Amino acid sequence: MAAVFSYKTIMQPVTAEFKDRGSKFLAYGYPIQSVADAKELLHNLKKEHPKAVHHCLAWRIGTDGTQFRATDDGEPSGSAGRPILGQIDSLGLTNVLVVVVRYFGGSLLGVPGLINAYKTATADALATATITEKWIEDIVAINFDYPAMGEVLHLLKQAEASIYEQDLQLFCRIKAGIPHKHSAAYLQKISEIRGATIERSQV
Repeated sequence: MAAVFSYKTIMQPVTAEFKDRGSKFLAYGYPIQSVADAKELLHNLKKEHPKAVHHCLAWRIGTDGTQFRATDDGEPSGSAGRPILGQIDSLGLTNVLVVVVRYFGGSLLGVPGLINAYKTATADALATATITEKWIEDIVAINFDYPAMGEVLHLLKQAEASIYEQDLQLFCRIKAGIPHKHSAAYLQKISEIRGATIERSQV
């Protein structure tokens, strides 16, 4: 299997609305980094829409394809969460959460109608998203003495690293994400700087 060095996700939150026989389906798509992000966003939506009858969702996180969830939240099994996840997967996206909030309009739609509604609402929301390709990163914390700062920052810039935290005092610490495709080579160079130490980390 070929090594995977990048992934596709959405740049910013998106929304869309779909109506069928009085029922209203509000789709909300979000870029996320963790399950905790998904839980917090769902919690906020439930507060925003307390009278909605269903808050159905799906998310996929990570690049190995194993971290995902699809929930029907009281709708017939397979009629909501799976169609939502199907739309995320059809675009090849990850680190994405979609919640579809349903306000019941009085008419039953049946399973085919529900599948269509949740699928369409999700597709319409994701169609408005700006999709971006990001490098898979190795997250590290680099500790070093102040005199080595120029050398460390130069190597991180060369590596196209993302800087997540930095504390540049007499003793310095930077938390960075280095693209996995060449992280080993750059971490080796950084480790050769006098006094520099590297710790594997999490965002």
